[in-house]
Amino acid sequence: MSTPSPASAVRRREVIDALRRGTVPQSGLGLLAVGLDRFEQALDDDLAATARGGAAFHAVRGAYGSGKTFFARWLAERAKRSGLATAEVQISETETPLHRLETVYRRLTERLTTATHRPSALRAVIDSWFYTLEEEVLDAGETDEENEEALAEAVDTLMERRLAEVARTTPAFSSALRGYRRAVAAGDAATAEALIAWLGGQKSVAASARRAAGVRGDLDHFAALGFLQGLLTVLRDCGHPGLLLVLDEIETLQRVRGDVREKGLNALRQLLDEIDAGRFPGLFLVITGTPAFYDGQQGAQRLPPLAQRLATDFTTDPRFDSPRAVQLRLPGFDLPGLGQLGRRVRDLYRETARHPQRVAERVDDAYIGELATAVTGGLGGNVGVAPRVFLRKLVADILDRVDEFADFDPRAHYALTVRPAELTETERNAAAGNADAVPLDLP
Repeated sequence: MSTPSPASAVRRREVIDALRRGTVPQSGLGLLAVGLDRFEQALDDDLAATARGGAAFHAVRGAYGSGKTFFARWLAERAKRSGLATAEVQISETETPLHRLETVYRRLTERLTTATHRPSALRAVIDSWFYTLEEEVLDAGETDEENEEALAEAVDTLMERRLAEVARTTPAFSSALRGYRRAVAAGDAATAEALIAWLGGQKSVAASARRAAGVRGDLDHFAALGFLQGLLTVLRDCGHPGLLLVLDEIETLQRVRGDVREKGLNALRQLLDEIDAGRFPGLFLVITGTPAFYDGQQGAQRLPPLAQRLATDFTTDPRFDSPRAVQLRLPGFDLPGLGQLGRRVRDLYRETARHPQRVAERVDDAYIGELATAVTGGLGGNVGVAPRVFLRKLVADILDRVDEFADFDPRAHYALTVRPAELTETERNAAAGNADAVPLDLP
């Protein structure tokens, strides 16, 4: 086996550490992707179109455990390799309600990331944009680099030209950018930091900072789309040709009060209409939700114009689903797929293990298949909710012990137990009361 590079070894370790905690890894998901190859070409085409100034949209549907969050983060990795920025926003009833677009925008900027900057990358992106504008002004050869006043004026003029479309509806965005640049040039760190926060949609920004930039109040629902439009312009000019925005767990709309649900559904419909109208060049929007959200009367069907935009025929065999459809159906795992995922994790673990040969011998393919069957049985036979628990048990209970202890044999020394305290609510419901102690009877 070849020795992985330090960078790839770190990525592998991060993936294994996340699985050990029972969470979806933030990166390195291509190492675990099982069954997603059918989507690759169509999504790469969408990413390329977005990078050229187009826009794209997909609605991902799948039951709990089908891998919606994994899919979104896997797509985000591909987006960053294409140069796009990304942001994953969890829709929730209290913290990020969909009908309050200013809150969605604020979460977007808090989670904004690029291939080189972790969240929040907002300030790094804006600084890079101003640097790009300065370089463009200097390359034109009409401004002396030593004349700071003339350079600042030329950059302001270029900035206003780039943001002309945004300024027609949201002039405060360019005003805040101009104020931020002045604060940086004057060495006023507090004002600069406050204006970055304001540009990110944060509340309760100091009034003195807002006065310095000539802006008032906080970002509201109606200005949020204008700020998103401005952010896309800034990203495009500083080398990120687009943004992948994931609105995850959108099915939470079904649990809110009726009038709030209507507002949320209408906000989503408005956003889709604006994308279709060409207002957001460089935006790739993805939403994820359960089948009940797309098909049920408490979800998208409650607003017919939205239901029409999301309509996709799923009456045929899933193997004939088009990867270019508006809705993408994730079929979830079956036992062979769960076993394949387990083998991939085992092989990934071996590459950073201290005793890779021992890991390969004692956690062989047959054992992984039996473990997958046992964990699924402990969760009421529901394969769809098994992956998180299965991978956590495989890494933390078995692979770690095999690597650490020379005399540990999982067939002889390990009995699987799946306890309610370590399960999510959905997993506990699947276990249906039999998860207190499920023995793993392996020969």
